[in-house]
Amino acid sequence: MEHLGFIVDGNRRWARERGLPTLEGHRRGFDKVEKIASETISRGVEFVSFYLFSTENWGRSDEEVAYLMDLVRKNVEKMGKKFKKEGIRCVIMGRKEPAPDDVWKSLMELEEDTKGGDKGTVCICFNYGGHWEIADAMTKILAKRASDENYSADLAEITPEIIAENLYHPEVPPCDLIVRTSGEERLSGFQLWRAAYSEFLFLDKYFPDMETADLDDIFAEYNRRQRRFGK
Repeated sequence: MEHLGFIVDGNRRWARERGLPTLEGHRRGFDKVEKIASETISRGVEFVSFYLFSTENWGRSDEEVAYLMDLVRKNVEKMGKKFKKEGIRCVIMGRKEPAPDDVWKSLMELEEDTKGGDKGTVCICFNYGGHWEIADAMTKILAKRASDENYSADLAEITPEIIAENLYHPEVPPCDLIVRTSGEERLSGFQLWRAAYSEFLFLDKYFPDMETADLDDIFAEYNRRQRRFGK
């Protein structure tokens, strides 16, 4: 497996079932991202991505959004030190606006500080939307076309390969397997372009309950699948 994607879900329900403030679920889920990411890379997976905050999540309560931004502020430096020590590169997939400037700056610093990692890549999908990624790719293509008369991507010639070259971090390959926690069975806009031939696995447990042992079951299930790619 080259790329394993996680749709992080169930943080709030995890907290409610334990009589905790719902925001505590987000904190516990964020902590588990580091643990699962490190263990996944250590097992030889080259890319692992986490859907942490979508372009639609800005519609949540002001209190919840503010808490999530504070989580990033308080934890991204710690995450960077851990990943850098382990030789893991971290990339951010998503849009800058309307994220607070200091939050986006900290995420860009995380990318910069870990860019030398050669053990594997963790992709943080923050302010990410699958439709927006494709729309932003098209905007980049049109901008290149307008500024370079030799650019080959004429509107009549746009191909899947050209779009793929203009996605967020185009070096990130398609997802081999996408795992969603919490029992929900939908993509919610995650990695739409890279999910064309992905396998899917929906787990009943909430993300804060994820342990490294769960990766054994995930890998075993993936190895049982027979991928056909339309053939």
